[in-house]
Formats: sequence, C-alpha cells, structure tokens
Amino acid sequence: MTALRLASSFLAATTATVIGLAAPALASDKDRKFFSSVEGSWSGPGEIVAGKYKGTKFVCNFTGATPSSKLGMSLDGGCRMGLFTQRMQASVEHQGRAGYRGSFMDGSDGTGLDVIAGKVANDRVTFTLNRNQLNGAMLARMADPETMTVTVSVLVDDQMVPVIGMNLKRVDKGSVGSIANR
Repeated sequence: MTALRLASSFLAATTATVIGLAAPALASDKDRKFFSSVEGSWSGPGEIVAGKYKGTKFVCNFTGATPSSKLGMSLDGGCRMGLFTQRMQASVEHQGRAGYRGSFMDGSDGTGLDVIAGKVANDRVTFTLNRNQLNGAMLARMADPETMTVTVSVLVDDQMVPVIGMNLKRVDKGSVGSIANR
C-alpha cells in the first residue's frame, strides 16, 4: 500500500510539473504564432473616432517584425493625413513574469505611451497602455491572414472609449508571391 501511495504521489507530482511546464510553452507557441502573423508590410485607412479630432481620416503604412531572441513584435512606419506624415513605432517584448512590456513612440518618458501589460488570445492581442493619468488599451486582431484591425481606446469615467481605428491589409504577400509562383 505504501509503495502504491508513493508511486501515485510521484505520478501526481510529475504530472503537475509537466502540466506546469507545458502551459507556458503552449502559451509561448500561441503567442509566437500570433506575432509571426504580423510580420510583413501593412497599409490601410484609419480614423479618429472620438474626441476633438473626431472624423479625421488618415492612411498608415507599417512593417511588422518579430525579435529574433525574444517573444514579441514591433510595428514601424507612419500615418499620413494630406501632406503631413507622422512617424509611428511600437514595440513589445515578453519579459518573464512581468508579461509584455514596451513602448508606443518613445514611451511615457517622451511623447508616447508605455505598454505595461499584454495578452494574446487566439487571433488577437490586447496591450494595456499608460501615460501619467491616461490609461488605455490597444487591440490588434487578425481578421484573416491578410487583414489586421487595430483599435486604440482610452479609459474615461471607468469606461473604455475607442478613439482610433485602423483597417490594415497585407501588401507584401499577394503580388510578389503570385509572380514568384509562376
């Protein structure tokens, strides 16, 4: 009976350890798969949907990349409204138990925002944004392999209010791939 109880305890402990180790690995694989789907060139329209500049339309061009040594992503490019272009850059990396950390533009030390948390769930990633008293979130969702929607929301009176929306299409895959495959 003691040997059976010992074997049972060992099996339970081993199973718990394997499950405990497998969960982060699966999460990392899921996260890595999502972030790799963002790699490439993206372009599309956006609009400010709330606030003083509500209704302002713009067009964005971004290049998505993943770091070689860490789990995460970066988007680099800019958005154009008429003759004016605003450079845009965001990057996040997984930092152990702290989760995802990064910055939008130059972070809150400059004129941008800090990414203070993040979570990947299936076809989307949600990042928590912060700058002094401003709290918000960015949601990037892969509607399909060629379409990414991005929504930036801010917290106003305990309610998340969308302020910017973008609909981006992949621009680096279709035409080049179709020529190369002929």
